[in-house]
Amino acid sequence: MDWLVYHRIPENAVITEKELCKSCGLDAADLNRSLGRLERSCLVERSEGGIRMLNFGEALLRNQCKYEPGLPYTIENGIIKARKN
Repeated sequence: MDWLVYHRIPENAVITEKELCKSCGLDAADLNRSLGRLERSCLVERSEGGIRMLNFGEALLRNQCKYEPGLPYTIENGIIKARKN
């Protein structure tokens, strides 16, 4: 299911959850669970405007912030900030 959802999100564009539900043939609950897993894997981002696929650089940076706690920076609400000591 996650593979299907991920590959229905257009590159360099935003799609709404309603459009994605229709495109994938899923109900809202299944789509929401799949998007949660894709977000935790740092592959997509959800916002008020819809869902978008993260590019390679964004995904790499988010994974570094998530798994390397010694980095001097973090990402909060899409903004790179110096990590508080």
